[in-house]
Amino acid sequence: MYVKGSGSDMKSIAAGQFPSVRLDYVTPLLDRQAMTDEEMVAYLAKCLTDPASPRPSIETLLHAFLPARSVLHTHADAILSVTNSRGREESVRGCFGEDVIIVPYARPGFALSRDVAVRFNQKPGARAIVLMNHGLITWGDSPKEAYERHIQLVSEAEKFVSGKSARKGESAPSADTRRAASIAPLLRGVLPAASRMILELDQSEEVLRFLERNDVARITSVGPATPDHLLYTKRFPLVLDQASADDQKDVVERGMKQYASDYRSYFEKLSGDGQTMLEPFPRVLLVPGVGMWTAGKDARAARIVRDIYRHTMQVIEGAEALGGFATLSDRDAFDAEYWPLELYKLSLLPKEKELAGRVVLVTGAGSGIGRAIAMRFAAEGAHVVVTDIDRKAADSVASSIVAGHGFRRSVALKMDVTSEADVTAAFERATLEYGGLDILVSNAGIARIGAIDQLSTEDWNQSLAVNTTGHFLVSRAALRLMRIQGRGGSIVFIATKNVTAPGKDFGAYSVSKAGEAQLCRIVAIEGGEFGIRSNMLNPDAIFEGSQLWTDGMRQARAKAYSFDVSKLPDHYRERTLLKTAVTAEDVAEAALFLAGDRSGRTTGAMIPVDGGLREAFVR
Repeated sequence: MYVKGSGSDMKSIAAGQFPSVRLDYVTPLLDRQAMTDEEMVAYLAKCLTDPASPRPSIETLLHAFLPARSVLHTHADAILSVTNSRGREESVRGCFGEDVIIVPYARPGFALSRDVAVRFNQKPGARAIVLMNHGLITWGDSPKEAYERHIQLVSEAEKFVSGKSARKGESAPSADTRRAASIAPLLRGVLPAASRMILELDQSEEVLRFLERNDVARITSVGPATPDHLLYTKRFPLVLDQASADDQKDVVERGMKQYASDYRSYFEKLSGDGQTMLEPFPRVLLVPGVGMWTAGKDARAARIVRDIYRHTMQVIEGAEALGGFATLSDRDAFDAEYWPLELYKLSLLPKEKELAGRVVLVTGAGSGIGRAIAMRFAAEGAHVVVTDIDRKAADSVASSIVAGHGFRRSVALKMDVTSEADVTAAFERATLEYGGLDILVSNAGIARIGAIDQLSTEDWNQSLAVNTTGHFLVSRAALRLMRIQGRGGSIVFIATKNVTAPGKDFGAYSVSKAGEAQLCRIVAIEGGEFGIRSNMLNPDAIFEGSQLWTDGMRQARAKAYSFDVSKLPDHYRERTLLKTAVTAEDVAEAALFLAGDRSGRTTGAMIPVDGGLREAFVR
């Protein structure tokens, strides 16, 4: 009842998610000599047994026109090495002999589907169809038969390619992680700011060994392995020369400028009237001796590009062993990249969320306000680095974000904000994970209670260490990273109403937090010329989920105001002008406003989130 799918569709078919199309409706199309791809897609949509099912693949007819009960189609690396080599037909015959059908390259669609069917009928005894620059098709009376035949041919191709390879057993160089951390923000900074990108670093042995080739710049500039790959990786990667620490910024900027210029020339040469150029920027960035970065709108997209280009590397090496990598012509590549059906898909993408493509680091994010901010920002599309002195609490928050919002959307780190080494390591990890940083929420804090004449020096110094120096260390690290990245940024300090209205027996907290507030203003002054904004929030009495409001803290504050501890929440609520309790989620909402573009012209601001405290009004 449904059309057979490609290899990548098999899990969907098993789950009943593959579009079900009436075969008796689509097979008569074989009688047509010509049909545009747009007409084909519109026709297939009307053949669905369930109108709500996913849109049929452009290769639906490629499978449907074959009379076998089960059809399997993949883009196996070894097959692509054979079909993407110079003298590719000779390579295919040398590998498989005469009992396979060879179909010259054509863009997927009606014409290719019909050509495959015609050639199949002309050679019914063939054991497979090899699509040049595309992949392999096998068939059988059952999925198992089609699969076993497929594995046999792929194994033959792997043996054929490996027998020609001269790069066996070579050791890979060691990964230069420190250099990767210094290059990543430069790379992310030169990618288009309008469509923020998340980067993924790959320093696997496989990648580092490939980048050791002395011909890596040449072989990666030939083109994509298949038109499908092109849609994710673009035609070529950007290959950067080895650069010293002193000139790597110049190397990155010149490389990106040249890539964009070459892409514009390619577009101008091949485009027609009314076509609009896509972004002239790479999705794959290769730095010999360091690794490969892949770029995507989120971590999942970056991983897909990474996986595809790893396969491309295997295809290239295999094809080189067979006489040289050769792929799509410029015209074929352009027609695949600017195919109207693919461009139409882009128009169907949902509106991006407020923090899509942003990388955020939150301190003290294991509970309370920090947790609420991490969760809220993730819900708006951010990739969140959750840091806390309690690693278990940080892990819990990061796991919740990944479970709710997807692959690699959060990582957890143990970080003591008073430790310079911890702070340095955390920001380096954020850079290696996602390529850089856009937003810092400096939230971690402690509260030490006691009248000035009773306060210990230890409590005083610890308050200053966490509530002032801790904010200094993380904001300094953020400023350094954001300046290297060169695309601005936002720093949100979580201060307190005690900055403007200090409380009795709360001197250490009030003074240290006042220092944080002044630090915020200095960061705004010094970061402004680089587009880095700095603002603060002054919350008050956030009870739920807070590690600050321990039982001892509640009892001490009740004692300071001379009433029973059970009446503490009522006291804080009733003293506000709005007669309301303030939650961590309220603070998170205000932080979202300050972090994102809605407050893009605001810096140095202090915003209370306290329900309205007259004595805490900013004067």
